[in-house]
Amino acid sequence: MSVLSTLPAGTYTIDASHSRVGFSARHAMVTKVRGSFNDYTGSAVVADGAATLSIEISAASIDTRSADRDGHLQSPDFFDVANFPKITFKSTSVKDGGAGIIVDGELTIKDVTKPLIIEFEYTGTAKDPFGNDRYGFEGASEINRKDFGLTWNAALETGGLLVSESIKLEFEISTIVAK
Repeated sequence: MSVLSTLPAGTYTIDASHSRVGFSARHAMVTKVRGSFNDYTGSAVVADGAATLSIEISAASIDTRSADRDGHLQSPDFFDVANFPKITFKSTSVKDGGAGIIVDGELTIKDVTKPLIIEFEYTGTAKDPFGNDRYGFEGASEINRKDFGLTWNAALETGGLLVSESIKLEFEISTIVAK
């Protein structure tokens, strides 16, 4: 099934109150810590079976359910939000793939831009009680945080490191099509 060809032309705005932009990282080599960013905007423009996508995230909105950890992640050891307040992603290509779409793009963290591919599953369409047409997508990708200058770590007494280099990015997106 070609997802792009079935989507109506228009501007799709991310409804942040019904979406999640998150991540997970291995902690102390024994478990995963999950978090999300609570302040972000994004949109996609679909026309003639093609699309573009962009998202802007406030790095200071990081939320791991631990104020101390969030403060450390906001510090110069990680995101350095005072100097690099935004994380951005802009598509360079959007194409059909399997049960969804494959988005090639550029992710920028701390003024370092690297290519990123996100595979999104199309999760469906619904008309909400307010008459909005909603389209859902879920996707994930992995990055190496050191590629973006997020290099802080601590050695464990038992061997290994406190924070994994590999970070899984997670997207659960509900969009509303502008009328």
